[in-house]
Amino acid sequence: MLESYLVAHCAPTLANLKTASLFRCPCPGPGELERWRQELGHKGIELTVLRCDGTHVLVYVYRPARLRADLCRPGAGSILRPYGYTGTDPEAALHRLRQRLADGGDFPHEIGVFLGYPLGDVAGFIRHGGKNCRCMGCWKVYCNECEARRTFARLKKCSEVYGRLWRQGRTVSQLTVAA
Repeated sequence: MLESYLVAHCAPTLANLKTASLFRCPCPGPGELERWRQELGHKGIELTVLRCDGTHVLVYVYRPARLRADLCRPGAGSILRPYGYTGTDPEAALHRLRQRLADGGDFPHEIGVFLGYPLGDVAGFIRHGGKNCRCMGCWKVYCNECEARRTFARLKKCSEVYGRLWRQGRTVSQLTVAA
């Protein structure tokens, strides 16, 4: 079951074009998540559940090395600190993100940092409450519209190609670029 979600929602991450992807799906069967961790781990991909409501899970698929670099970007700390993040360690940051998701309330908008979005756009989204963006694609854009549109086109093309190749019989493992 997870295979179709990985292809549909994570192609740019599998292709190493993006730090991470996120999707919600019905709770996987016993051992299914671990099976994908084993299969993709040697290619530099991790899968973790950020939230489980008993019937569905929120799965975060990411490249740990890229996440570590994203958390160390200048400006990332100033976005994350007000929400209780205390450093740049990915495991500690993911632990805090899980807490924020479990708290209920609004969805934690700082999640854009964890998805590799441009920090100016993450900060703009938070500052403007998701309103008054310049354009929308994979995220709402507040800063560099031209660059964002190019990125959106590249990510869309990747998803289309991966979907087509998967339907033609390629496996998720074959489609995943090793880092």
